Amino acid sequence: MSDLHQRIDRLESRALIAEICTEYGIACDFRDTDKLASLFIPEIVIRSVNGSMNARGIDATMAMFNEMFKIRGPAYHWTHDRIVKFDATDPDRAEGIVLSHAETTPNGKASIAGLRYQDVYRRTDGQWKFQERVLAFLYYVPMVDYVSRLRQPERVLAGNEWRAADYPESDPAWQAWHAAHGR
Repeated sequence: MSDLHQRIDRLESRALIAEICTEYGIACDFRDTDKLASLFIPEIVIRSVNGSMNARGIDATMAMFNEMFKIRGPAYHWTHDRIVKFDATDPDRAEGIVLSHAETTPNGKASIAGLRYQDVYRRTDGQWKFQERVLAFLYYVPMVDYVSRLRQPERVLAGNEWRAADYPESDPAWQAWHAAHGR
């Protein structure tokens, strides 16, 4: 592939990857499990850093989503910025980070989450799909607790248990800055 063709392919691929990220949120919001499943390769891995989500393979992944959907009412997922880096040796593989928010209602509690997805994308039969999604939560709190919890390290509510946020406190750059500035 010539340099120009590779650049065009990557531009088109970025747009298609952005679309599947948005389609994922819409499919979750509308419980469109057929659409959701179509966004994953058969060997999909979905997990969260805090351990509340962990599924390997399409059947286990869809079973996990169906269980989550049972306790959630209306939801609204939206994506913000994303970074996509293409594999230098495999034009059908890319990795990305997607910054995101979600408004959800687990067990009837209006909640909000700030998170980022660490993704691996795979192009199969000309279609970009998720190969892996790792969710890392800055916070996931009932809206009534947002102001008080955002200042605390335990700001992810998983079921009835408060857990430490996945970031930024665990990030080496965050830790280095705080160490250098006496915080």
